[in-house]
Amino acid sequence: MNNAEYVTDFLRTVEKIARITNIANELYKKLHASKRRWVCPVNLTRQEESFFKTCIKQLKEKDEEHFFKVTRMNVSSFNILLSLLKQRMERFSNRKAIDPETRLAVTLLFLAQGCNFHVISWAYKIAISTVRKIIYETCDAIWNELHVVYISPPNLSELKGIANSFYVKTGLPNCLGAIDGKHIRITSPRNSGCLYNNYNKTFSVVLMAACDSNYVFTHVDVATLESQSDGGIFARSAFGSKLLGGTLQVPCDTNLPGTSTSFPYYYVGDSSFPLKPNLMRPFPGRHLAEDKNKFNLALSKARVHIENAFGILANRWRVLATTIHAFPKNVDKIVLATVVLHNFLMLQNDRNYFTLEHADHSVGNQEINGRWREEVPSLESFHPRTVNRSTTKAFQLREKLKEFISRTTL
Repeated sequence: MNNAEYVTDFLRTVEKIARITNIANELYKKLHASKRRWVCPVNLTRQEESFFKTCIKQLKEKDEEHFFKVTRMNVSSFNILLSLLKQRMERFSNRKAIDPETRLAVTLLFLAQGCNFHVISWAYKIAISTVRKIIYETCDAIWNELHVVYISPPNLSELKGIANSFYVKTGLPNCLGAIDGKHIRITSPRNSGCLYNNYNKTFSVVLMAACDSNYVFTHVDVATLESQSDGGIFARSAFGSKLLGGTLQVPCDTNLPGTSTSFPYYYVGDSSFPLKPNLMRPFPGRHLAEDKNKFNLALSKARVHIENAFGILANRWRVLATTIHAFPKNVDKIVLATVVLHNFLMLQNDRNYFTLEHADHSVGNQEINGRWREEVPSLESFHPRTVNRSTTKAFQLREKLKEFISRTTL
């Protein structure tokens, strides 16, 4: 049996075996309640027989292709990440501590495959309570160590570069990014009332984000729902409050290309977002005039970048497509870890993690769907029910941008 078949068969059967092991562990606890022990007997062979020793280590040394399938990164990226996190993940114990490399491998298996804690506990021969602790601590370490470098808000020079890239790719000038929100399903927290209850009567947190033209996230917030005012999530987020309040750092207004018309920099969102001077949304309705259709098409070409960024994120980190069984504070750690890992790997140019075929792209005059659309369902979009309190200035700016786009060829 080759390594690929081994990994596949292992992940298919491990959950069934985990259930049996859990029953055995419970029986052992009852039989030996008066004799407290450090480690369950099943886990005593962790150093020799765990999934890390029998599979991950071998894949890392001999089969990078399948190592990527388990961890979502190549060996070089894994080693770089480990070196960045190692000091934060060092733990001390009277017995031999679980080393940082194993901790990282445990966490990546959880994030990449969406395995439940019982499966990982059995596979790695680690107590389930320890598995949870390892995953939460490592996710926290990943975010705290990486976000300053890999998801720090762009400076003015970087923002101008983002706008130029969007213009080259979409024909839309002065665009600083595309924004959207996605529901991440969670189990119902105790005594939470309606804080996490969305309009589908399921429980979720909302991942709000903006991205650049290369599918790299530039801003991210994880927020709770309040059913009586779920449209306030974007406004309450750190990024949204600054954007809507006009306090977000952006470059000064500049002339639209080839004109003397001064125009502000802005983000683009779908029709669920309010129209603001620094936030453009499409014209509503069907059977629109040609110039409005052309404007909407230009915005759509920019907005699809955030859809693809979320799609690639959920495709690579399958835990986001599951119902996450954790307290909300730990859900936040999990979600933020996946986002910053996405940026880390995109900026590392990990060719296994992303190629142009993973996102929607054109071949000649043909539009090709990104590979992620075939492999994982889209995350459920967040649609804030807000009153669009747009100003006269915002409407005038949209008209001005529409006139510019109507004179250009997309």
